[in-house]
Amino acid sequence: MKKLKIKISVTAFLLLGVVGVININCSDDVLDQVNPNSITPKGFWKTEEDAQKGVIGAYSPFTHIWYYTRFEIFTSDYRDDLVNGFNTSERTAVGSFNGIAGSNATRWVWQAMYQGVSRANDVIANVPNVDMDAQLRDNILGEGYFIRAYNYFNLLNNWRNIPLITEPATEVDLLSLKQADPAQVWSQIESDLQQAQNLLPESWPANQLGRATSGAATGVLGKVYMYQSKYDEAKAEFQKVMSSGTYQLVDNYAHNFTEEFENNAESLFEIQLISDGNNNWGGDAPNRGKGAAYQPDIAPRGYTSQNGMRINQWALDLFLDEQTINGEIDPRTFVTFFWDTNETTTYEGEILESRTFLNTSYADAYPDGDGNIYGNKFLDWEFNGRSQSQDGGWHGSGNNLRLLRYADILLMFAEAEFMINGSTQAALDAINEVRERADMAPHTSITMQDIEDERIKELSLERTRYFDLLRWGKVKSRIVDNPQFKSESAGTSAYKAGREYIAIPQNDIDRNPGLDQNDGY
Repeated sequence: MKKLKIKISVTAFLLLGVVGVININCSDDVLDQVNPNSITPKGFWKTEEDAQKGVIGAYSPFTHIWYYTRFEIFTSDYRDDLVNGFNTSERTAVGSFNGIAGSNATRWVWQAMYQGVSRANDVIANVPNVDMDAQLRDNILGEGYFIRAYNYFNLLNNWRNIPLITEPATEVDLLSLKQADPAQVWSQIESDLQQAQNLLPESWPANQLGRATSGAATGVLGKVYMYQSKYDEAKAEFQKVMSSGTYQLVDNYAHNFTEEFENNAESLFEIQLISDGNNNWGGDAPNRGKGAAYQPDIAPRGYTSQNGMRINQWALDLFLDEQTINGEIDPRTFVTFFWDTNETTTYEGEILESRTFLNTSYADAYPDGDGNIYGNKFLDWEFNGRSQSQDGGWHGSGNNLRLLRYADILLMFAEAEFMINGSTQAALDAINEVRERADMAPHTSITMQDIEDERIKELSLERTRYFDLLRWGKVKSRIVDNPQFKSESAGTSAYKAGREYIAIPQNDIDRNPGLDQNDGY
């Protein structure tokens, strides 16, 4: 299947970003002329083609190096209790509560997210007035609402106290904005996703895979409710997804993390990455890399040029604490981790072993010993034939990043049902469906700890764990109070109340005195 190549022309790129205006006074009127060849907001947004370009431009920041192609991983996985990042750097500082307001690494992520918001605002404001096919116009509007909501969901969970902008940048005084009450932002996200549900199609043609669907909007809306402990509302949205007949677990768990099986029946939303030979440092512009440049930050030592990280022992122990119905290791362990073992598991007709790039065993990778546990998920070593994470350059891998899978919907449904009614058959059926796919024995009753553990086994290294801890109020008890989990960098002694969230970028505060810094900084 073809994946949607999220690219944008130079002219559209310049038009759809946050607009900066420089006023140069000149006494010579001959210089005060309008360039007839330039594109302006008033001159764009006229045709169906403009609308299509505009919405693709709104997706484009997702594949910026500052966002999901790389830097976002430091604001998500690198902050959780599984990942122990090697050494200290501006990138890893936020994971040990050492982040500062002047950090480029987190400021870039903030900017990319707001770039997505800005372009979505342009789509929402202008597409209703474009003379085009009515159904496609509604679909594109739905994409605008979805993209805006998704970016605000990420901004809220990372920074919490953020400006809420819902108008085009040309109509807003960006230097006098104030932060919105988080409850107001949650409300806006809910409203946007409800709009998206109604406007988006159930599916797109094969050559348009990757564009948001009504199912994606419904699943994210349920997740938004979960993050606010609105369990009844969340359950209702998850039931819509589960009863739609559109999504199902794929037979082989590993197929959710390889380029060969992208956009499969389990995926509700994934970032469309591509290895097309453009290995220039990725950016929101033509001829820039749009591949999985975050892979070097997961890859085992010796297979990355970056500092990298290791996995904390407790996580592997959790995976190993129960066996499959065949008395073997949970197959998800081999997909998720690379560690020192000779044990195997027979799964889906294959013999799973601990392997990394070029099918290399742990003993062959580290003949002198190493002892660390490393990440393995999304490295796609079995299919891509690469020798290490940067084989082919920073953007050498086109493996899509899955952000919401049907397995997550089932586990969130089980959690919502459990919080409402306890260990019911409905909750058991949902969690056991996930476990059955991995050949794990069904639960006959569950606790909240069982749900939390299953989320670790199913979703580790998928940008969810830190935010699960945040919504459960467990960042301090799980991370701060266990400094050994960050022993390879700086421990957790820098923690202050409020540092569960990232510092508001200092340059934004300097430009806008109406912004307040987050607590703890």
